Amino acid sequence: MKKFSVEIAHRHATSISLEEEFYRELCKLAEEQNISVKELITQIDQTRTNQNLSSAIRVYILNKLLAKLQL
Repeated sequence: MKKFSVEIAHRHATSISLEEEFYRELCKLAEEQNISVKELITQIDQTRTNQNLSSAIRVYILNKLLAKLQL
């Protein structure tokens, strides 16, 4: 597990702890959407409920991968 420093909504600095595999997939998903990783994390942050941000990111990635498998 690795800690990454990120800026949310261009104003709030925080850190997330993700396994390298999850971070690589997060980068791929951001690239597919033609947005930066920071922008994708901001979107995830704005829609999460009670989860911490790192968990919300993992769930987001899982849901995106599951959706791809169903195609």
